[in-house]
Amino acid sequence: MSSASTAVHPIYAATRWASRTQFFCSGFIFATWGVHIPTVKAHYGVDEAQLGFALLAAGIGALLGLTRAGAWIGRRGARAMAGLTGVVYALMLAGLLVMPGYAALLGLLAVFGVVTSVFDVAINTEAAQLELQDGRPLMSGMHGMFSLGGMVGALTGGMALGAGMGAQWHLLLVALAMAGAIGFATTRMLPRDATASAGGDHAFRLPRGALAVLGALAALGLIAEGAIYDWSVLYLQQELGSPQEQAALAYASFSAAMAATRFAGDALRARFTPRTLLRASALLAAASMTLALLAKQPWIALAAFAGVGMGFANIVPILFAAAARLPGVAPSQGIAAVAAAAYLGFMAGPPVIGFVAKLHTLTAALYLVVLFAVVLAVFARHGGATRPGD
Repeated sequence: MSSASTAVHPIYAATRWASRTQFFCSGFIFATWGVHIPTVKAHYGVDEAQLGFALLAAGIGALLGLTRAGAWIGRRGARAMAGLTGVVYALMLAGLLVMPGYAALLGLLAVFGVVTSVFDVAINTEAAQLELQDGRPLMSGMHGMFSLGGMVGALTGGMALGAGMGAQWHLLLVALAMAGAIGFATTRMLPRDATASAGGDHAFRLPRGALAVLGALAALGLIAEGAIYDWSVLYLQQELGSPQEQAALAYASFSAAMAATRFAGDALRARFTPRTLLRASALLAAASMTLALLAKQPWIALAAFAGVGMGFANIVPILFAAAARLPGVAPSQGIAAVAAAAYLGFMAGPPVIGFVAKLHTLTAALYLVVLFAVVLAVFARHGGATRPGD
């Protein structure tokens, strides 16, 4: 037994690092696209409404991809689908500024959304399978790599543009580097049999029962997370009178705390049951958000936003892992269903906050984040009762 364990250990170590690489690359590509949204707007000469419609095209494509991800991964395996969609996802960055017109850009972004979502489900399916085989938590650390990739991608993108590098050259270099890294990492992923199921009905269906509850909880978590991403900077600037350079730290505080907590999340998941950690995380997010909204000094609000990031950091990893472990549900199908609900929440969060802010105030609207976190805490018992390996 000892010699066998020693023999397979290097293989699984390489596989775990391959999965971490995939998550890092996903975050890096996502951040690079975010850095160049203003570039795309200027290049095609579109206004805010047209840019919003272009982003909606990507969102619709992502939802379409999520309806097919479970079937494709069920038939082909996570390895094949991650390799195909991940490389295409990376290379499509190079096409953002070379489309012949706005209509072509919409088509590109719709396909961009499809491959993004399928790649996301594929690498989460791989991570869930690694958890099952290792018998210990890994998912939070994987999502931490996504957050780290996003931070590095945003930082290097800003540095490249600040140094005078042309936008197209930057996109091309990132596309080639990420495609190469994803392609190499794919060769170290689990074999097809570990993540694909032969036969059976792989059609996407709206989640029911326990899967529907997990999807609803994920949607609540992502509604709140999306609200912080889009509105925290404006809150500090508009409601607390912070200068723009200080207000920008709200997003950085939230994101950095989320990344750091995700790297500690696997140790927490090994020690506490999912329902306990989910409840504690949601209560921390609710308390921190309340403090941020009651604070009169910007520095207190910044510290509170870090607490919100810590609270929301492990919500999605916990729920994705729970979806992958539901009896009678293939991991890829469970993750795709919960991811679809979560993505709807992420898209719905900022407009909901904006609508309520228009009727009342931004401060009042952001109390919805507190409400959503409290609901997550109340229903945390549906997040799973056992830890990986139990």
